[in-house]
Amino acid sequence: MFRIPFIHGLLLIGLALLAPTAQAARTILVFGDSLSAGYGIRQDAAWPALLARRLHEKQLDYNVVNASISGETTSGGRTRLDAALARHAPHIVIIALGANDGLRGLPVATMRDNLLAMTASAQKQKARVLIVGQRLPPNYGAYAVQFHNTFSEVAKSRQTAFVDFLLEGVATQAQLFQADNLHPTAEAQPRLLDNVWRGLEPLLK
Repeated sequence: MFRIPFIHGLLLIGLALLAPTAQAARTILVFGDSLSAGYGIRQDAAWPALLARRLHEKQLDYNVVNASISGETTSGGRTRLDAALARHAPHIVIIALGANDGLRGLPVATMRDNLLAMTASAQKQKARVLIVGQRLPPNYGAYAVQFHNTFSEVAKSRQTAFVDFLLEGVATQAQLFQADNLHPTAEAQPRLLDNVWRGLEPLLK
């Protein structure tokens, strides 16, 4: 069964500093929705927290700031990204937004404009960008194809790093979802991290 995140307005994590040390030289800013905010699980089990742990274990001098909000759309992210960039001066920005745009059936063109604008803002501040793609179930028809293709088109246009699908290897595994059948469990988080890591690792050099 194909699973996708649901829209939630609850602020789950906000700007939570996940680094093992506040003195790390560089910051990775995670900018996503409920899939990155750790909806329904312990915050230290969510993939951004696991990312901070992996960086520490590999002795890579980064901290992780998770600015993900459950229910966030690309329009919402666009309105608050500049403030987050100014506050944290990140070396890398992971943009993992768009799932809620798709679930609401919002115009793909608007999502594309928002993703382009956010990427341009981050690059203007000299940050490297990783765009994390999403998918919708096949019953969304042509809209699902246009939706999914938008992420790679934006990444190509702005010459950013790219991950095709955050839930790769998870979306079809019912046992890796919570009781709502929409949000990944704590057990699924290492897989999400591995998906993100493939696009992120080259940016750490």
